[in-house]
Amino acid sequence: MGVERVMASSGPRGGGHDQTALDEIELTGELMIAASDSECERLAPERIDEVLLAGDEESAD
Repeated sequence: MGVERVMASSGPRGGGHDQTALDEIELTGELMIAASDSECERLAPERIDEVLLAGDEESAD
């Protein structure tokens, strides 16, 4: 998954890039919450998938 950079501007913006950035920020936040709740040093790949898939299901609603 590539990371797109969104530049702030005073002009009109298309919503696509902004929404992608917001979605990525939300998923990152979910991963940070899961990591802080974990007793392990690193999240297991299965737990990462679980968090990301849960976020994907929420955005589909």
